[in-house]
Amino acid sequence: MSLTAPLAPAPRITYGAVPGSPYVVRLLGGTLTGRLPAGMAPVAILLWATASGSSIAVGGLLSALYGLASALAQPVKGRLMDGHGQSAVHLPTALLNSALLVALPLVGPYGGPGLATAFVVVGGLSAPPLEAGRRALWPSVLPDPQLRHTALALDTGTQGLLYIVGPLLVAALASAYNPAVALAVTAALGLVGTAAVALSPPSRRWLPEPFEDQDAAPVRQLTTPAVTLLFVALTGTGFAIGAMNVWSVSMAEHYEQPMLAGIIPAAFSTGSFVGGLIYGRRTWSGTATRRLLVATAAFLGGWLPLLALPAPYAATAAVAVPGAFLTIVVACAYVTTDALAPKGRTTEAYAWLILSIGAGQAAGTALAGRLAEQPLASAALPAAGATFALAVLLAARRRLSPTGHPQRGRQ
Repeated sequence: MSLTAPLAPAPRITYGAVPGSPYVVRLLGGTLTGRLPAGMAPVAILLWATASGSSIAVGGLLSALYGLASALAQPVKGRLMDGHGQSAVHLPTALLNSALLVALPLVGPYGGPGLATAFVVVGGLSAPPLEAGRRALWPSVLPDPQLRHTALALDTGTQGLLYIVGPLLVAALASAYNPAVALAVTAALGLVGTAAVALSPPSRRWLPEPFEDQDAAPVRQLTTPAVTLLFVALTGTGFAIGAMNVWSVSMAEHYEQPMLAGIIPAAFSTGSFVGGLIYGRRTWSGTATRRLLVATAAFLGGWLPLLALPAPYAATAAVAVPGAFLTIVVACAYVTTDALAPKGRTTEAYAWLILSIGAGQAAGTALAGRLAEQPLASAALPAAGATFALAVLLAARRRLSPTGHPQRGRQ
């Protein structure tokens, strides 16, 4: 199937058929558990730093460094998996990441800020690349394209749960015990979840496809104009998410309702989860590129009501709409990446996709922080990021749907 060939309509798919396939529950559950540190570690590091006497600014910097290091290392770890297999990358990185998170409270008081920063950065760099690895496993676990389509939408939608459950769990552990316990539990969950995936037969047996052209330079193969433009567009999507998180904090301060800082992102994540469930119920007509464009346009439209500076309840309801289309944008982006990336480089390509969204999210967070005291500008930033994403995709749509580009049977 090529990106230019329309998908034939298909009947609705029951979600019961996906977990009923071998290893699906283990891979989904293990990955979600193993990736909980993505939602827990930044909050736990911030709480530990402030409890240890550091300022919120220092704690926030350490938290940001962990997330940034984790995102920047994704392509390197993706390429290592393409070259050496998944278990050879997942297990060592999980062990190192967990050890550093557990050791952080022990070395912080003795090594000072410099050693704590080093532990945080190396911990982020060693976060296991579970999401990219799981995406690469679906073709072998679910050969049926319809079931693969549903699984892709399901696991994309459930990613939002990480950023609802994770911070709440850290807050509960830190309140009942202390931030060091929260870091230890974070490390344990990451190690257990990663081991469940890495030791599963699909992950242990997984091997990348050979390069399509053994004489071509692998790096040049991956960085084609089409792939580059797609990833540039996704930075705009990530920018909107990062700006929304800061805008929710501004709303909480403006209305003196601290819970809004968590409720608004939770509503966005809930919309993403529901949107993924609806999208995954059936296959859709049209090309992957067209679905990506339509979903990105709807994602942009969902942010526009924020320009009216809605009250808290209306704002909370409004963000669920772009959240619902985020899952479709990301799912279609994975399908497009899969079709455009060369054989033998798919895991690395998925990792670049994750990095693109993460880099955009960091930029959105930084700029929104500078404009937090300007209500209209702060509310407009998510729409600005989505506008950028749509503009790049529209400009690149012919490259993203090259005539006769072969699809390798993955979805």
